[in-house]
Amino acid sequence: MTKIDDVARLAGVSTATVSRALRGLPTVSAATRRRVLAAAEQLQYAVSPSASRLAGGKTGTVAVVVPRITRWFFGTVVEAVEDYLHQNGYDLLLYNLGGREQIRQRVLRPASLQKRVDAIILVATPLRPADLSALTKLGLPGVTISSGSGVPGWPCVRIDDVAAARTATRHLLDLGHTRIAHISGDPDDELAFTTHLDRRRGYEEALRAAGLRPDRSLDVESQFTVDGGTRATAELLARGEPPTAIFAACDEMAMGAMTALRDAGLRVPQDVSVIGIDDHDLSGVLGLSTIAQPAAEQGLLAARMLLDPLGGRVADPYAGRVPAQRGPETDPRAPTSVILPTRLVVRESTAPPRAN
Repeated sequence: MTKIDDVARLAGVSTATVSRALRGLPTVSAATRRRVLAAAEQLQYAVSPSASRLAGGKTGTVAVVVPRITRWFFGTVVEAVEDYLHQNGYDLLLYNLGGREQIRQRVLRPASLQKRVDAIILVATPLRPADLSALTKLGLPGVTISSGSGVPGWPCVRIDDVAAARTATRHLLDLGHTRIAHISGDPDDELAFTTHLDRRRGYEEALRAAGLRPDRSLDVESQFTVDGGTRATAELLARGEPPTAIFAACDEMAMGAMTALRDAGLRVPQDVSVIGIDDHDLSGVLGLSTIAQPAAEQGLLAARMLLDPLGGRVADPYAGRVPAQRGPETDPRAPTSVILPTRLVVRESTAPPRAN
């Protein structure tokens, strides 16, 4: 295999000159550049993209940190980020924390990321003071997605979780439900983030706006999974009189709720209505009413926001699919918090309460 040393010998120059000539740097004369290009063509020498990037002080790689890649939201975001970065010549280095504290301690430290990546995307990853300090010291550009904790100088892409939960609960109220339960995230989860807190807040705000007092006996915490929703709903039913409707903090929990209700001999929506948040790929199949959030678009926008600081954006195949970001008019360079819209999707899982 032809090496850069072979090109240098044939062209009669140093390997450093070959590298500068092939990278198009202005420090090489036109005659020398022509000689190097001719030698490279004669020897059929191909520049290694990774070597070229490293020579320029870049890795061409973006780190993406997620709590658990198996969850629908995280997987959808990562797929969109990878697709966009690939379109623009960047690689993705995935860090899946997966509830493992040793992985978290290794990843969120400068030694793990220094000289390995050009930028970082944190997806719903809660940060401790030590994490914030370490990421700030790195000095790399970054973006957070749906994150409860921001990083100074980093923009954030997210939805309004409080508003989404308000809309879901208001839909049930508008149907005539007053005994509305809520199944939410587990605050003791080692990777807990603020999403579940914001969605509970929206649920309670909607109840209070309708003149109802939130009932803690109708609020159960569990994991953001199908199994978590099943267990939470079983616990809810074991407490006594069942609610006439359930608002689940995510679609996977809502699917679990539907399973638990069926196992208890209750019908959806005849006996209990169910609504979630996400618009998971299976929600339409199951007839689940939900608040649709643009998960893929959040990933696309975060990746796009990274490329300008990196100076590497060469294409934008998703132009028009996500809104352009802007900083405050007083300082267009300031970090931007972009809030993408959500929408109510009504399906078969919600209906007016059964008349007594």
